[in-house]
Amino acid sequence: MALPMRRTLIALHKATSRNIKNAEDVRHPLPLLLPVRTKKRYFIPPAAGIKGKREENTEAKARAAGLIFRQQYFERPINIACTAGIFDPYIPPEGDARLSTLSKEGLKQRTEQIRQSAASQLAIRKIKEYDSHFTTKDFAEQAQEIFIESHNALTQFNKDKLHSLVTERCYPEMTRGNRYKTICWRFVESLELPRVVHARCPDMVTKGNLYGQVTVRMHSKQTLAIYDRFGRLMLGSEEQPKDVLEYLVIERHLINPYGRWRLHGKIVPSWAPAKDPVIKTVIIPGPELKPGQEFGVLNYEVPKPEAVQWYK
Repeated sequence: MALPMRRTLIALHKATSRNIKNAEDVRHPLPLLLPVRTKKRYFIPPAAGIKGKREENTEAKARAAGLIFRQQYFERPINIACTAGIFDPYIPPEGDARLSTLSKEGLKQRTEQIRQSAASQLAIRKIKEYDSHFTTKDFAEQAQEIFIESHNALTQFNKDKLHSLVTERCYPEMTRGNRYKTICWRFVESLELPRVVHARCPDMVTKGNLYGQVTVRMHSKQTLAIYDRFGRLMLGSEEQPKDVLEYLVIERHLINPYGRWRLHGKIVPSWAPAKDPVIKTVIIPGPELKPGQEFGVLNYEVPKPEAVQWYK
């Protein structure tokens, strides 16, 4: 494109110079304007002062220009493989695993459990219509095996196996905040046989879409130790086991012929003791080392914190 323009300008220059020599009155030539085709600009930068101004409504501007914006639907996805929560959760009696059935308070708890078991019996009867092999005695042992396998998969970060053992609601609760941590968990023994204490059979979305939720009481001895990404102990101990009383909720999509029982959540009673605090580590400032100098050679003593009187 540049070569034809150069030839055109040379020819015009020669023609104008001849006219000037032949003319009697020498006059300066007028400026010559030639239309030049340039590349089309698909992006036009905004004006300099548009940042400080208020942004215009682009949708109204497009409607005025005759353009139609596609409507955006903000929908929340629904997973029908499991429910979104625990329906009619079991309320554990206060002092469970501490009061004996021979005491007065223990007898009151036992009679209250018998009164509340009527709805559970109806739910168990409906669960047996879809799962003919369901029995409360065998299911409690099966729930304990699911609990142990799911926690072993969590310590090994086996996501595929964990998804097959826990529901889509329970998975983020178990894995949240464990990305840069090392979990050491071990099941020692059962202090009491696990047993089914609660059962419900709710439906979701439609009337016949049934789910089975069974609460299993499990009293066992476990060890738990959590290390941070630097290998420092944050919580628990690998050597000291603790007695743990848990109420596990196991769920299954009953109308799904390929459904299986999975861990759905835990019920934490209001009277449960508070969890142990997380051990936090801090950096103690030390001496500045020169290049090639080792800390052990200096015999540096770590200063102890001064005693502070705390007023109540």
